[in-house]
Amino acid sequence: MSLNRRHFLQHAAFGVTAAASLGKTEWVVGAQTPASKSPNEKISVAFIGVNGRGQDHIKGLAGRSDIEVLYVCDADEEVGQARAAGIAKTTGGKPPQVVKDMRKVFDDPAVHAITTATPNHWHSLTAIWAMQAGKDVYVEKPVSHNVWEGRQAVNASRKYGRICQTGTQSRSSPSLAEAVKFVREGNLGAIQYAIGTCYKPRKSIGKLDKPLEIPKEIDYDLWCGPAAKVDLYRPKLHYDWHWDYNTGNGDLGNQGIHQMDIARWFLGEMGLSPEIISFGGRLGYVDAGDTPNTQVILHNYAKAPLIFEVRGLPKSKEFQEKGWGENMDKYRGSGVGVIVQCEKGYVVVPSYTNVTAYSPDGKEIKSWKGGADHYENFLKAMRSRKIEDLNADILEGHLSSALCHTGNVSYQLGKKTTPHEIAQSIKGNELLANSFERMVEHLAANGVPVDQPIMTRGEQLHMDGKAEKFLGNEAASQRLSREYRKPYVVPEITV
Repeated sequence: MSLNRRHFLQHAAFGVTAAASLGKTEWVVGAQTPASKSPNEKISVAFIGVNGRGQDHIKGLAGRSDIEVLYVCDADEEVGQARAAGIAKTTGGKPPQVVKDMRKVFDDPAVHAITTATPNHWHSLTAIWAMQAGKDVYVEKPVSHNVWEGRQAVNASRKYGRICQTGTQSRSSPSLAEAVKFVREGNLGAIQYAIGTCYKPRKSIGKLDKPLEIPKEIDYDLWCGPAAKVDLYRPKLHYDWHWDYNTGNGDLGNQGIHQMDIARWFLGEMGLSPEIISFGGRLGYVDAGDTPNTQVILHNYAKAPLIFEVRGLPKSKEFQEKGWGENMDKYRGSGVGVIVQCEKGYVVVPSYTNVTAYSPDGKEIKSWKGGADHYENFLKAMRSRKIEDLNADILEGHLSSALCHTGNVSYQLGKKTTPHEIAQSIKGNELLANSFERMVEHLAANGVPVDQPIMTRGEQLHMDGKAEKFLGNEAASQRLSREYRKPYVVPEITV
């Protein structure tokens, strides 16, 4: 019996029914549907959100002998049709069905799993709706747009017995896993701190003097989904949503989530940090974005602090006109990477798959190289029905995503001041002061007037990391979630 037919019969027998048809927002799931353990039976997949990162999902899964692609879903019909045609070319078969509204996918009991690479504001709701409909989920990073909805995605996985993998592919790298084990076993002594760096070129996205005209092939209401439906003043709808807090989380939640996750992995922390503060700004140009292109975040864990640094400008002003991307800063060998400082040495993780451990004087002690297939790991867990088989379970994704969000909350509640005033306020914290000083030097090299009140000093926040609640700050607490636009409301899931 094929997995498709078995899946259908199990839905009928156990009453796992898609109770929410188009226009409704909740599915009733009566029982867990075990996936096939046979590698010879196909898993039916739908790709949701295929303009950017979704293309990698297609590359990683379409064309496999154990995968059947039933749907391509995107609010941009032109993009959806192009991806479906590409899949047909890859597989040599007919194109999958193209739909704009993901709820049509969830209504089809033949779909076993979905992958989603929509903009960030859709991640949690897409995952939750899919799991309520009895589907397994591969959800891109960050898994959420805010802390609360990420926790609801975790709860949905546990309540409905669904496999939910986070798109932090470093978690499937055996080299990183071995390096984490090496450090956490104490081979370099106790961890003193971790620094994540996201030094990635981010030029101005421009700014319109009148609202962007949305192309007719895009259903803008669906595209906005849970977010506020507002006029846009950036020249490009796609991708640049990252730099708008309504739909994205800045580079902290775009690229930085990978390095934040690696840093937390080394630290072994399974809760949110008890103290958070952030500094930065969108500096060096004026455009339609409102997320910082330059930022420092402190997560002050009790055992060892985690510092995160974001820089979107090049080494200096001379490279703004030419060679921007090839001339980004590095700190101790890390451009987009992680540094883990220990008592008897340190580790540098400059990529998703390579790690090197050094002695205090910079001599190489040990190195690890090589990655693995994150999609294969997802399929393995689908077949075994064991959450512990996942390398990047939704809980891990939620915690690392939430560290990005709480850092941004501090920034969003901040006030403009001079770098000098900020430096004076943190001079008692040597690690943070050093990070901030280097950031100011970087800005000065780019011609930013650092003697003026151009920088935001974020609110110092305190949190119950296990309960995921801010302490004594109502304004911060309100930013743990958002006001959802009906009918695209993230449901509260109780386990």
